[in-house]
Amino acid sequence: MAMEKILQKTQLTRDDLIALLSVTEPAELQKLYAAGYAQKLKVSGNFDYYRGLIEFSNRCIKNCLYCGIRRDNTEVQRFDTTLQDILTQARWIYEQNFGSIVLQSGERQDPEFITFVETVLREIKKLSHGELGITLCVGEETEATYRRWFEAGAHRYLLRIESSKPELYQTLHPQDGHHVWQVRKHCLELLRQIGYQVGTGVMIGLPGQTVADLADDILFYRDMDIDMIGMGPYVVHHNTPLGKQVVAAGLDSKEEQQRRLELSLKMIAVTRLFLKDVNIAATTALQALHPLGRELGLKAGANVLMPVATLPEFRTSYLLYDNKPCVADSATKCRDCLDARIAAIGDRVGYGAWGDSKHFYKKQEQ
Repeated sequence: MAMEKILQKTQLTRDDLIALLSVTEPAELQKLYAAGYAQKLKVSGNFDYYRGLIEFSNRCIKNCLYCGIRRDNTEVQRFDTTLQDILTQARWIYEQNFGSIVLQSGERQDPEFITFVETVLREIKKLSHGELGITLCVGEETEATYRRWFEAGAHRYLLRIESSKPELYQTLHPQDGHHVWQVRKHCLELLRQIGYQVGTGVMIGLPGQTVADLADDILFYRDMDIDMIGMGPYVVHHNTPLGKQVVAAGLDSKEEQQRRLELSLKMIAVTRLFLKDVNIAATTALQALHPLGRELGLKAGANVLMPVATLPEFRTSYLLYDNKPCVADSATKCRDCLDARIAAIGDRVGYGAWGDSKHFYKKQEQ
């Protein structure tokens, strides 16, 4: 079926998703991105929402085969940001009128970590008079922990599934009993039950991943009733098992990186067309593969950006992948840069707004 006919449909099928994700002709790609952007305008206008990002620790109990802060990467200098420094950065985010904050770290499940995060949440709520929206991105936890954090003030949670296909997920993780797809999926279910706005996402362009797999990822978002999508291209980290394997196989050429970027933009556009009212992030990984990657993501239908507010001395130690942009920038420079990028494409920043998922609130009304 011609792409134009698919784009006119009110409800897309799995075959439609596969067809749209298979488009490669430049003119058709531009039509697809334009359709994604047009749907974004219907949902939230030309507003893009900031989530000030604080990466507060790179200690991690997980050993994911693709990740630069995996437990066994001894090249990494581990760090923990103090409570006072986190609150200083949070106050800066609040004073910039970003509206929302993201607290991200490696995964830990020890009591000290759980209590520390709870304290951070309560203190951020206090210093912002309850005005800062808070997203957590700190991994798999128990239902009791998720409830503690929700009651302390977190209302959004991002937990990337990485792939909705368990067999592909297994290729990204050691088979040690600590990296179980079903456990991660169950965490998403718990977060939904507790009342969080739930976010997830996948890596795009993985070895062995097919277009049909990506279409199924989008169906997974629907079936799991996801509110926020944080997905982006797979970007190699040189000192990881998967990264070394990909480089050795010659699968990280400029052409291959361009393919992953294009595939990621198609995923943003098609997800926007299929799910319509979810939040979709233009991730930093897009910019790792193209200088204008995040702008391209916004123009394909994304509506969330995460300016980095991590302390400068820790940024080079929080590299999940190589060539991460903005590592040398101050938080102020990062804000100014994103302001300019958004203005350049004719969008506006939704300052002072939480920019919550329309999808989440539509469900509350039902």
